[in-house]
Amino acid sequence: MSWTDERVETLKKMWGEGQSASQIAKELGGVTRNAVIGKVHRLGLSNRAGSGGAAATKAAPKEKPAAAAKPAPKPATKAKPASTPPKEEPELDENGIPISAARRAIIPAGQPLPPQPSANEISPEALAKVSEVEKTAKKITLMELTEKTCKWPVGDPATDDFWFCGLAVQQGKPYCEAHVGVAFQPMSSRRDRRR
Repeated sequence: MSWTDERVETLKKMWGEGQSASQIAKELGGVTRNAVIGKVHRLGLSNRAGSGGAAATKAAPKEKPAAAAKPAPKPATKAKPASTPPKEEPELDENGIPISAARRAIIPAGQPLPPQPSANEISPEALAKVSEVEKTAKKITLMELTEKTCKWPVGDPATDDFWFCGLAVQQGKPYCEAHVGVAFQPMSSRRDRRR
């Protein structure tokens, strides 16, 4: 469907009479309500000249002068929030972006990690086994990981001393046998240690 001069004139006339975009689309045929709205905006006919739209736009300016007279006493009420600012200005990073609580919780690179609560729950035997395995680990990088290599991280990722175990994984697990013993503990043994 193309917008011929005749169809555009019909659209302008019906829009000026205050008819809805759906009614105009039905009258024109072969065009959707959204197409009518789009054409109205492209033609700059957004403000209706009909009784409904004109009355509403004329009534609004009459109310604005009355409302404009009332704001004169309001500056005193606006001064109260300015004089009592309970909110602190947010801390900004080097790019001027506010630092959220979640971003504050991130430990910067090179800083020591806080003690992990799960470390107290690991049995000494499992830790000894992990120490032995890590001596013989392949010490691979992130790019060298495959589905057949142990993905257990060792060290601080912010340093050059960081690596992954790289030994053969246990069937259906992401880690080697030693690291599976640390990562996946039976529920009953975890409960016993908490008591």
